[in-house]
Amino acid sequence: MTKFDHDTVVPVQGSGMSKKEQVADMFDNIAFRYDFLNRFLSAGIDVRWRKAALKQLKAIDPKKILDVATGTADVAIMANSVLKPESIIGIDISDGMLELGRQKIAKLGLERLIQLENGDSETIKFLDNTFDAVTVAFGVRNFEHLEKGLAEIKRVLKPGGKLVVLEFSKPKAPVVKQFYNVYMKIVAPTMGKLFSKNRNAYKYLDESIKKFPEGKNFTQILDNLGYRNTYCKPQSAGICSIYCGEK
Repeated sequence: MTKFDHDTVVPVQGSGMSKKEQVADMFDNIAFRYDFLNRFLSAGIDVRWRKAALKQLKAIDPKKILDVATGTADVAIMANSVLKPESIIGIDISDGMLELGRQKIAKLGLERLIQLENGDSETIKFLDNTFDAVTVAFGVRNFEHLEKGLAEIKRVLKPGGKLVVLEFSKPKAPVVKQFYNVYMKIVAPTMGKLFSKNRNAYKYLDESIKKFPEGKNFTQILDNLGYRNTYCKPQSAGICSIYCGEK
């Protein structure tokens, strides 16, 4: 498996913990403010991005969906209303995030439809050819080994099943790029520290986006792993991108 630059980006350099352990710990610590900061820092546009990503699955009408790096279950919950599947399973390595997700699911009365479990993208416990669709929203940057996670996702997809990845990217337009750089370097870390007491989490966000293999580089990785019909759809002037591939 190829090692990518973003695989080595961690929240705290020299901590002695693996990337996976650090990411789980980081999200446990910011879980209580995660949803609020997502809405606040994106001015609510992240909701529109998630909906656009899920609409990529409408044509295949998936009945069984796996949401990897589900966090507080935003995508899993939205998938219920957008796609009306028979079942959704969300996995994440952060118990803190999962607990908040379960509370949201219970409040909506969706416990029978959506199940959340502690699970790692690199060792998904389900059998080959289990899911019609797999979603990953703002999670692939956190994979410790990108190719291994994407290959494991392909394994559990049914033939003809579709992967949809939603991930931050770097805008190319000069004006947008300049604003974005200031926002990511100063505004996001400052707000992150103010509301979640964790500046490192939002510094890590910036660093991991910078080194992530975005655009054609990412679809090429999917191609190399054997995904078919891959494509990329930039959102909001390139601040975010939707990536898709089929098994």
